[in-house]
Amino acid sequence: MSPHQLLLLGVSGPKLTPEEAALYRELQPGGFVLFTRNLVNARQTRQLTDELRTLCRTPPFIAIDNEGGRVWRTAPFVPAPPSPEQLRRKGDASLIARAGWATGRLLDLLGINFNLAPVLDIDHLPGASNALRGRCWGESDQEVITNAGVFNRWQRRQRILGCAKHFPAGGRAANDPHHDLPVVEMDTDELQRSDLIPYTALMPELDAIMISHLHFPRIDKDGLPASLSRNIIQGLLRDRLGFDEHLVLTDDLDMGAIQQGYGTPEAARLAIEAGGDLVLLCHEFMNAHQTLAALQELPGPVLCDTD
Repeated sequence: MSPHQLLLLGVSGPKLTPEEAALYRELQPGGFVLFTRNLVNARQTRQLTDELRTLCRTPPFIAIDNEGGRVWRTAPFVPAPPSPEQLRRKGDASLIARAGWATGRLLDLLGINFNLAPVLDIDHLPGASNALRGRCWGESDQEVITNAGVFNRWQRRQRILGCAKHFPAGGRAANDPHHDLPVVEMDTDELQRSDLIPYTALMPELDAIMISHLHFPRIDKDGLPASLSRNIIQGLLRDRLGFDEHLVLTDDLDMGAIQQGYGTPEAARLAIEAGGDLVLLCHEFMNAHQTLAALQELPGPVLCDTD
């Protein structure tokens, strides 16, 4: 794969500036990720996604976080459905199916083809005011499998790619990776008996896996976050669990958990060397040239592994 195609870039606002359009035309990234800052109404959003497509010679991923509840980027013009936590507490699979179908239908109409959902993290800290508040589909592995599986199945029926997150165990984080690097003291065997079960159970129905910015010192002795760790991405996800055909992407490299220890170019290089396919630059994307330069230095065999 071309190094350009390894980039999933943010967009600054609801309309591309001439500088942005020129940057994207030059970089030819693998895709884009949209946020509330980019969305005003349905017509404007469709115009934006159509324009992004015209800039790319290869059809790009156009991604968004539309999980439901407080993580619902299309809120400026479409009210958010209930959160995963609220839906699961209803105990009605038909409501979850309806939410998945409606989410997929909305995104397809807007020209968005990739939803960074569902969350497969187990809610180990129910009621905690953390990054996952209200976002988890269950407090047990089976509850997550059942509920997240229904949501993902129905969004995919609308031609939307789904992305499971935050591998391997975002629900174990006691602090927020947007600000700091959480540390989780669990080894591979312990994870396979709990947090990894939803991933393996739903494997045939998953298109992509997002890797978390959490550190697992009993798996990676070098202090690397999971998103940059070859032991976790290549060793655990791909080799041990068999996710060798799935698209693997980082969480946003602009988060504090990464920026406190690495520059974005170094983090991007480590993520691809570790077995990843896409790196997210959601905010500091106008500096993508430096990141691309770091990726262009990767040896050919590493880039071939991303094809």
